[in-house]
Amino acid sequence: MTTPATLSPSDVRLVLSTYRDVLRSHQDVVNRLNVYPVPDGDTGTNMALTIESVVAGLEALDEPLTMEGVCHAVSHGSLMGARGNSGVILSQLLRGMAERFREVEGVDAGVLAAALAHADDLARKAVVRPIEGTILSVARAAALGASEAHEAGGDLAATAESARSAAEVALAYTPEQLPALKQAGVVDSGGTGFLLLIDALCHVTAERPLPVAPAVDSINVDVSGHVSHEASDVGDLRYEVMYLLDAPDEAIAAFKEVWAGIGDSIVVVGGDGIFNCHIHTDDIGASIEAAIQIGRPRDIRVTDLAEQVVEEKWVREGAYEAEGSEEPSAPPAETAVVAVVTGDGVGRIFRSLGVQRLVKGGQSMNPSTAELVEAVEATGSANVIILPNNKNIIPVAKQVDDLTGVTVSVVPTTSIVEGFASLLSYDPSSDAAGNLSSMTDSASAVIAAEVTQAVRDTEVEAGEVHEGDWIGLTGKGIVTIDESLVVCATRLLDSIVSDDHELVTIIEGEGSTAANTRRLSEWLGEERPDVAVEVHHGGQPLYPYLFGIE
Repeated sequence: MTTPATLSPSDVRLVLSTYRDVLRSHQDVVNRLNVYPVPDGDTGTNMALTIESVVAGLEALDEPLTMEGVCHAVSHGSLMGARGNSGVILSQLLRGMAERFREVEGVDAGVLAAALAHADDLARKAVVRPIEGTILSVARAAALGASEAHEAGGDLAATAESARSAAEVALAYTPEQLPALKQAGVVDSGGTGFLLLIDALCHVTAERPLPVAPAVDSINVDVSGHVSHEASDVGDLRYEVMYLLDAPDEAIAAFKEVWAGIGDSIVVVGGDGIFNCHIHTDDIGASIEAAIQIGRPRDIRVTDLAEQVVEEKWVREGAYEAEGSEEPSAPPAETAVVAVVTGDGVGRIFRSLGVQRLVKGGQSMNPSTAELVEAVEATGSANVIILPNNKNIIPVAKQVDDLTGVTVSVVPTTSIVEGFASLLSYDPSSDAAGNLSSMTDSASAVIAAEVTQAVRDTEVEAGEVHEGDWIGLTGKGIVTIDESLVVCATRLLDSIVSDDHELVTIIEGEGSTAANTRRLSEWLGEERPDVAVEVHHGGQPLYPYLFGIE
């Protein structure tokens, strides 16, 4: 590999695609490091989804590439795809760099230094109350390191390496700036994710080897206590609210002032009439009304941070054990629930809804009767409900009652989303009969659908299916067929979602991308504007998208 004297448009795309890959490999590590402002374990995921959106836009560009085209794709993709506080700040850093890169066709040391400085400036302006010891500190250090190298006559590679060295030092210092990090014994997660961008830059400009992610289990994080933050009390704010806002640029300053009075961790990025807005708050209504007063909010996402923290606590403490080997941390419930799951994200959601034991399994890996019996007995409860979440597992689940002294009932859920829906009626203090009835009713009220890829040719009522085609399925069988995942999914949604429905839940699995998820959300916003949309990362194999319609 020959190190370039300047970065061409293709080189810039390579840097960002390399960043996407190395960030994905470190995603779980960055998640585990996240303890500020709350230990919710989503920083790596949000940053990865943000850069996925950018790379999707870059990969769609026609050859030959131009710097203007590349930078437009970076700016647009980062704005539209930004997720979470860390993702929005990353999007502003990328947009800042793109604004300087687009002025040239070849990025040399001077342009790189100027771009990092501009990115630092824009990112800080986007955050209403900048906090040191975060990604902002690491980004500023990178900018200063690059400037020093350029002023000393360094070439592109030397400037990138200097930025990296300074950023690494700043990242190591973050525990001294934030008590929450020092108590937990970790460095800042967002800063860690940003340093990987500089690693990708150095890999392309100086042939620096990319870092290898350490094992997640090797990272010890102490989040047993609560640390109040001097600058704010963001750890006590319950909800994260995000949306895209169509509004005039001149109205944003007043909008930020309104938000400053109702929350914290506020980041607003964008321009030219479209903004990506993020806040932590206890007042969801006021945070949305502020947008309605000046424009049109869309793609609204609300996350319960308290629930997210509980989920991540289970992950940090190793609670996601399919074998159910952990000891119960609380007295057994009157009626416990065992759920069959596939994908760590899916498991965390089931945990957050009250499930006591999880068993790994699904379409391609059905659990044994013995595994279900072991999980049932490990609950410590006299009454247990099993959620099989797959029609093939229902017969196995029904055998468990005869093989144990526990009273076992089966809610015949045939999909993950039916399992989620059933738990909305779960009462751990109620008896088994009452839970069985109410949970079965809730599960049956949901329309479940999924998208997967055909493994062989066949012919169905919906048409001819060829190996490799995407197929959309409901309980009635194959409904849609197409070579395009997004086309197949949107046609599936079009066939089952009506104006009478209230909520569509999208669960992302392996093979999903931020860009495709955004296209599905945008389609629903345009074609079914009265239907709310929730997106969760499930991580399930084989099915890039699971849908639940209520």
